[in-house]
Amino acid sequence: MSQKDIQDLRQDYRAASLSETDIKQDPFIQFDSWFNQARASEMHEPNAMNLATATTDGRPSSRIVLLKGYNAEGFIFYTNYLSRKGKEIAKNPLGAITFWWGPLERQVRIEGTIEKISKQDSEAYFLSRPKGSQIGAVVSPQSQEIDGREALEEKWNKLEKEYEDKDVPKPAHWGGYILKPRMFEFWQGRSSRLHDRLVFKRADKNNWKIVRLAP
Repeated sequence: MSQKDIQDLRQDYRAASLSETDIKQDPFIQFDSWFNQARASEMHEPNAMNLATATTDGRPSSRIVLLKGYNAEGFIFYTNYLSRKGKEIAKNPLGAITFWWGPLERQVRIEGTIEKISKQDSEAYFLSRPKGSQIGAVVSPQSQEIDGREALEEKWNKLEKEYEDKDVPKPAHWGGYILKPRMFEFWQGRSSRLHDRLVFKRADKNNWKIVRLAP
């Protein structure tokens, strides 16, 4: 595909609007409303989100992970603590997540601080996963260089037989994180690129300030 072909890829957004009078005054309630609409649209994995982290000297990295829960405290995901993102979070707990719901022409950006959830909650979720996923978490030295796929599959097959009739214990290096927000941005695509962008900023522990940004 030529550069011109790429430049000509454009879509005019007309599905909805977002105003200060329509938006919920609590960003968690607003997120819940939009998330439920995304689920109802039957799009593929509406809980997929881009997670951005950075090293202490500011080198960023991002990847798609799956949201596995949210509440009035924040947004929960699970991973290997020894992965690249785990190591970055340990040294620099600031992070950001982004949801893109294309069929609804919507984006949600959330920035905040990331911390581990309790071991008990991580274990409860781990036990709820399919056994194959549990074994995968044990087998994979996530983000580390390996010689090839064959060694992974060999180890996975070995552990599948070992744990055929018993539970797989949660690895100590695997568990959950929660991103506790200090900023939300709700983005609704509009015609002629005059998109609606409403931002919630922390005013204090219990209150948020809503502002509009230029598209």
